Parts: sequence; C-alpha cells; structure tokens
Amino acid sequence: MNTQKTQAGSDKLHVVSSQELGIGSVEQSDSTVGFSTWVRALQQNWRQGTLGVKGRSEISFSNKKPWKQKGTGRARAGSARSPVWRSGGVSHGPQPRVRTLQVNKQVKKNVLAGLASHYANAGKIVSLDWTLSEQRPRTAEAVNALKEAGLKNVRINLFLPVSDVLSFASFANIPNVRILFFDQANAFDMSNSDHWVFLKKDFDHFKDMVSQWI
Repeated sequence: MNTQKTQAGSDKLHVVSSQELGIGSVEQSDSTVGFSTWVRALQQNWRQGTLGVKGRSEISFSNKKPWKQKGTGRARAGSARSPVWRSGGVSHGPQPRVRTLQVNKQVKKNVLAGLASHYANAGKIVSLDWTLSEQRPRTAEAVNALKEAGLKNVRINLFLPVSDVLSFASFANIPNVRILFFDQANAFDMSNSDHWVFLKKDFDHFKDMVSQWI
C-alpha cells in the first residue's frame, strides 16, 4: 500500500518514522538467523500435544487366546487386542506429549529489532488518531476509521494496552485485524501482517515496547 496516499487520505493517520521511535541501524544478518529459529520454537510450543491412541496393552478386551491354535480352520490368533483385529490396539501410534523449545532473550531482541527497523523504513508503522464517541464498544466506528485510513483491506497488527477493553472489543471482530497487547510481541505474529498500527494515545506505550528491543 502506498503510504503517501494513505497519509494524504486521512488527517488522523500518521506514518511513524524510525527516528521517532529511536530505531538505529540494525544488523539484518542477526535478525534473519534468529527469525526462523524463533518461529519454529513458537509453532512447536503452541502445539497442544493432546492427540493419543491406545496401544494393545491399553485395550479393554480380554487377552485370552480367542480359539485354539489348530483344528478350527481359521487363521491363528493370540489376542483380540492385536493391531490386526478391528478395534484392536494401534501400533506405533501418537501419544500425548509436550515438547518445549527455548530461544534466548538476545535472539528475540535481535529479531524484533530487525522487524521494527524493516517496518519503520518501509513506512508501515502508523499511528491512528481514533477515540470512541461513547463509552461502549463500536465496531462500526472502528471499521470506518480503518476505511478512511486506507487500512480496510490489509492485514494489520493493532497494539493495545491490556486495560483498553473498549478499543479491544471494537476491533476484535474485524477480520483483517489481529490485536496484540504490548507485552505479546513475537516473531510469528509481528511478521505476519502488512502494517503495525497503534492508537495515537498509546504512542508512549509503543515506543517503550520498541525501546526494549534496541
């Protein structure tokens, strides 16, 4: 999206520069190396690990031999729990487990600093001057604000403080908006958007968040 057209189209939208946020030059090689590592760790840690099946030792069937070995004309069978039988145990099936991968703090800081530098230099960090007209959630007003700012059909990350319940409720049901609190920054969500957006009243919160990465 052309940021110059966006800014001209709405007086309430301000494209935030890297100088305003105090972002200097960032070594992109450091952030690139850590990015894939962190995303892989996130996706692994988000797995629930609850899928599981019963093995032959866990099936409730009797373990008695179904029929004698010889003389019946049927194939040999040792147990109704056999994986070969219908409703028998599963061989080598998945079991509930939790695997956790860790990423050190310096790698996370390098990745987030690199992302912030990239988005700022591309003119994709914007401040939206918007407030509710009344003390209750208004999704229609939020949609109109994004439409006027030229952000209706692009994926955005909207940063809000945890205490801003009304703004959260106003933007929560808009399909192209992912809401992140200022303490929820992670490589996957931060990179999976076209623009980073925060409300003008929350500029200090946003700047404090970015300052922790530099």
